[in-house]
Amino acid sequence: MTTLDLTPAPGAAPLPRMVLAQTGAEIRAMLRNGEQLLLTMIIPVLLLVGFSAAPLVDVGGGPRVNFIAPGVLALAVMSTAFTGQAIATGFERRYGVLKRLGATPLSRTGLMLAKTLAVVAVEVIQVAVISGVALALGWRPAGSPLAALPLILLGTAAFSGLGLLMAGTLRAEATLAGANLVYLVLLGCGGVIFPMSKFPDSVQPVLELLPISALTGGLRSVLTEGAGLPVAAAAILAGWAAVSLLITSRTFRWE
Repeated sequence: MTTLDLTPAPGAAPLPRMVLAQTGAEIRAMLRNGEQLLLTMIIPVLLLVGFSAAPLVDVGGGPRVNFIAPGVLALAVMSTAFTGQAIATGFERRYGVLKRLGATPLSRTGLMLAKTLAVVAVEVIQVAVISGVALALGWRPAGSPLAALPLILLGTAAFSGLGLLMAGTLRAEATLAGANLVYLVLLGCGGVIFPMSKFPDSVQPVLELLPISALTGGLRSVLTEGAGLPVAAAAILAGWAAVSLLITSRTFRWE
């Protein structure tokens, strides 16, 4: 006769299961937040349509959308992985959400991984929407999307690390102001809308080391010029990702 064993078996779930559960919660929270949808979806699409249709900036020969589309894709990655994530995580700290998570078996590394996976999931939607609008405007990518994928993943890791670093060390109000300020500055000087050639020669080498410049330039090299994976851009993004995630893993505060 088989005996039913009702003995409690307490213990933490395996790390992959905890990370997947937290990832699902992060995705639902992001998609329900109207402000984040404005930042991640509506603003990039409006910039794509507006700057592709209106001759506000001289981008050289060829259809304007061919220059604008890669930059807007890079902007979408930054808006989700950095700005949106930094603000949301900063206020999660303020309202005690992270403090409660800190009392669970989920580690700092597990939380960072879950947030990064959630960002990647939202970016899949962003890329599909922005690419669809760009194609409708006449965009015809010259290179392989597979060559752009490593750049997007490296850019996501770099911006995610920077966003979590800001959210994990500053107060929520400071994170809100700082993340929006950085967003505007990088939008203006990261080559998203304005060609890097428009800036003085003395500052171009510095601007090209920014993660948004590396991501924008790399995507433009692949999708507009038909080049392979740009090693220099990938190396810059990998460097930002490694440093920011390493510092974040050691300094992130739950409260």
